[in-house]
Amino acid sequence: MKIAIATDHNGVNEKKELINRLNEYEFIDLSQDNTPTDDYPDFAFRVCKSIINKEADLGILMCGTGIGMSIAANKVKGIRCAHCSNVSQAHLAREHNNANIIALSYKQDLNELETMIKEFLNTEPSKEERHQRRVNKIISYEEGTYNEL
Repeated sequence: MKIAIATDHNGVNEKKELINRLNEYEFIDLSQDNTPTDDYPDFAFRVCKSIINKEADLGILMCGTGIGMSIAANKVKGIRCAHCSNVSQAHLAREHNNANIIALSYKQDLNELETMIKEFLNTEPSKEERHQRRVNKIISYEEGTYNEL
């Protein structure tokens, strides 16, 4: 499994440490060129592009809160990015929502971040009809074919 990861200037050291800790995964680091004035959408879009182009299977985004990254990522067709703050949210984002990117705050404890990421990466999307139906509605809306509004 290939994992695309990026952060803005706020989480560079944390990103590097997480890549070292999670060495059982293959990472594509898409924010090796951070500067003090970089903008989080640029890095969010890089990770999204890698998933859309099938260069990576899943993605991890970090910034000060994780919120900006998730907002930017969710503007990209085909991306379901979940901003998560705990292990339960990371699990359910994958299981119920088939999220393909997790957005995190670099300010959380590194052990918590590591646990959330492992949970996200190791959880399979649900095969239950109700979860698939809901994700399919999101996909239909993106494609302009959702007629329920």
